[in-house]
Amino acid sequence: MANTKNGIVYVLSNPAMPGIVKIGLTTRESINERLRELFTTSVPVPFECEFACKVDDCNAVENALHIAFGPNRIHPQREYFKIEPEQAIAVLKLLQKDDVTPKINEELNRTTSKIDQEAGDNLKKQRRPPLNFIEMGIPIGSKIQFSSEDNPVEATVYSDKKVYFNNMEYSLTQLTRELLNIDYNVHPVRYWIYNGKTISEYYNETYHNEDF
Repeated sequence: MANTKNGIVYVLSNPAMPGIVKIGLTTRESINERLRELFTTSVPVPFECEFACKVDDCNAVENALHIAFGPNRIHPQREYFKIEPEQAIAVLKLLQKDDVTPKINEELNRTTSKIDQEAGDNLKKQRRPPLNFIEMGIPIGSKIQFSSEDNPVEATVYSDKKVYFNNMEYSLTQLTRELLNIDYNVHPVRYWIYNGKTISEYYNETYHNEDF
């Protein structure tokens, strides 16, 4: 039987590379050293950890993910894929032994300089303006539908950035995560429909942004 090796498989993103994730592995106890290695002078802002977990056989898990998302691979000799983070995260959730994302991000917050953090945050804001229902032409009081056959629900647009569901006020991201029963970041606009169009379509038409 081939040797297996415990390790961490991770999903990274970078605000300078919208719509692209890096799927890799490390046999170290943390991926923070790897993140620092990736932040070279050729990369304008630091990488961010979308998800990281310990698995029994990190090589097999990483290879399976690379095969699964092979059609979306940017370069055959690089670990970058044009997918959304949650696509890879959904698979890793089934294979994980221990989710180490919170621990890694806590350490990153302590060790990443304020200048580096602000540079990344500013770039994300420039690339992805905050969702605003009014700007997108979706009036307050409008009904939007969650596009899931398993859990068809409807929410009401409550303000320019909030919706109302089950007598509670939510951001669209918060409600989407709750309905999907996930605890990691997700871009919610593709999951919701208004007047036969996804909120993603309204967003892109309004902000001329294709990152979603």
